[in-house]
Amino acid sequence: MGKGGGCVPSKKKHSSSAEDASRRRRSSATTNNNAPIASDEDTLEIPAAMVNSANTQSTLKLFIVFYSMYGHVEKLAKRMKKGVDGVEGVEAILFRVPETLPADVLELMKVPPKDLEIPEISAAELAEADGFLFGFPTRYGCMAAQMKAFFDSTGQLWKEQTLAGKPAGFFVSTGTQGGGQETTAWTAITQLAHHGMLFVPIGYTFGAGMFKMDSIRGGSPYGAGVYAGDGTREPSETELALAEHQGKYMAGVVKRLLSQA
Repeated sequence: MGKGGGCVPSKKKHSSSAEDASRRRRSSATTNNNAPIASDEDTLEIPAAMVNSANTQSTLKLFIVFYSMYGHVEKLAKRMKKGVDGVEGVEAILFRVPETLPADVLELMKVPPKDLEIPEISAAELAEADGFLFGFPTRYGCMAAQMKAFFDSTGQLWKEQTLAGKPAGFFVSTGTQGGGQETTAWTAITQLAHHGMLFVPIGYTFGAGMFKMDSIRGGSPYGAGVYAGDGTREPSETELALAEHQGKYMAGVVKRLLSQA
């Protein structure tokens, strides 16, 4: 093909107006304390949960949201609140999720009455918290239907990603030692993932109490736990102490995350 065919690009580079504008922005950024250049087309929006709320409120709110049929999870929740409230600048607020079983069925199951001093929570109220601890009993290795129904009601929050970036942990109750102390929390992580929330396990931060084999103890690296047995077994002091530890640990995590946001 001849030299005049136009197939060989010219070695002389002609700047487009867009390139000139880009150079001007880079030059301006260099003279302005070397500020980073943000793309006009690709600006990332930071979730509201990642903004340091400590600037607008003196006390951080950690919601302990739970479902408890026979009181085992509730006892963990109340002890957990003690751990949270022991951390300066963080306040624990107890909430229960709505019951889905009718009153006559609960009566036949000999379910004790609810503590009326602990209010029911609505899905919209979750937006007010800086972090969460969700507690529930297991049903075949997964969370109880009452808690699942509550998570199912958070569709609007999911659509708007209102809870994205907020930390959350779990605590559970099972009837037997192989009944789901780990799987109940593990399978619940999907709820957090779809909301963009941060799952915070306790690992082995409880120390020696996580390794003792001289007594029956609920709980796992995923979070505190209790064995309910046939419903008559009370939480042991070790199980309650682990719940208190998780509350304190989670409160510390919430403070660190928000102080660095």
